[in-house]
Amino acid sequence: MLRHLCRLVFAGLLLWPALAAAQDRAAVERQFRSWINDTLRPRAEAAGVGDATLRAAFDAVRLDWDLPDLVPPGSAGDVPQMQRQAEFSAPARYFRPNAVEGAAAIGRQMAGRHATALAAAERATGVPGRIILAIWGRESGYGRVDIPHDAFRVLGTKAFMSRRADYFTDELVALLQIAEAGHAPPGAMRSSWAGALGQPQFMPSSFLAHAADGDGDGRADIWRSEADTIASIASYLAAHGWVPGRDWGFEVVLPDDVSCTLEGPDQGRTIADWADMGIARVGGRTFPDHERAGEGYLMLPAGRYGPAFIVTPNFYVLKDYNMSDLYALFVGHVGDRIAFGIGDFQGDWGAIDGLTRGAVADMQRALVADGHDVGGVDGLAGFKTRRSIGRWQEAQGARATCFPTVALGTRIGG
Repeated sequence: MLRHLCRLVFAGLLLWPALAAAQDRAAVERQFRSWINDTLRPRAEAAGVGDATLRAAFDAVRLDWDLPDLVPPGSAGDVPQMQRQAEFSAPARYFRPNAVEGAAAIGRQMAGRHATALAAAERATGVPGRIILAIWGRESGYGRVDIPHDAFRVLGTKAFMSRRADYFTDELVALLQIAEAGHAPPGAMRSSWAGALGQPQFMPSSFLAHAADGDGDGRADIWRSEADTIASIASYLAAHGWVPGRDWGFEVVLPDDVSCTLEGPDQGRTIADWADMGIARVGGRTFPDHERAGEGYLMLPAGRYGPAFIVTPNFYVLKDYNMSDLYALFVGHVGDRIAFGIGDFQGDWGAIDGLTRGAVADMQRALVADGHDVGGVDGLAGFKTRRSIGRWQEAQGARATCFPTVALGTRIGG
């Protein structure tokens, strides 16, 4: 009997953390319901959203605890960040040959199938059809990829308890406005884990600002209409400053005597000036005459461990769609493969050892302490972090490689 009692007590001790967690989540769910009534409802009503729309959206919705970067009420705010976006992974993995050529091959089919809509969008905005296609392919596989999440659940959860709660609250109100106006077909309010909607994966505020009617039926339907999807992507890029007549960029050969620390959109010079420094396009091609007087920027997504590029202001317009160098590079490259039939980059992605975001963040903190501007301690190796690494290397009398590695991490701040 005593042994049986001990087993019961031990089992109860094992169950206690799970029961306590369940009770804590139940309490947070109750806070969520109060937040909907006390905080979200007034914001929604002020934006013209009626009670019926709010109830239809949230009466059956519970929090999604599987989303990344949540900060539940009462937590210390130091919940480890997760990064689910492929755009922030190792460059070589992002540019897997099958993925790149697959997107381009289907894009070539779509170019013929939707030639009229693409030509109309390009006439209206100056955005090339190949760029529109590449974004469409990357975002939703040309409308073929399943969009798995309930948009109200995702944005409700993130608005209530994420690191960027104010941003997601604004997006949630915009989503409710979309529902109130009846823009989405029944059952179409599905989203990515970040709350992006439809075939172009617009955040709700982007839909309200940039969704366009491409098929002339008086609606902007980014869920079912390919023509509207095409027109909406073009509208977005035009509004964010796409420069008609300019390319997105060019793969180049970076001479050994040109420092990788010259990377970045704040260190631009004319493309003719870059050429005078010995930077040339790969394959012996020349820069187009109409581009030579325009400003260009050195872009090295893997430092000296990968291909090099001179990009134009349009590259940074692509980054407005998704704030990732690899994303913008993928779109430009796939677009070129669709239209011009080019092959892989000529520069190789080096064998870069993988670093966690925490390890990169440690390097960033050490660089900041040394007086460098890394663009924020976020664990992501953006251009400011890359060139800060290069400047640190040069200050030590070493050759700049401008990319975080395991070996370098033991030296910076070590």
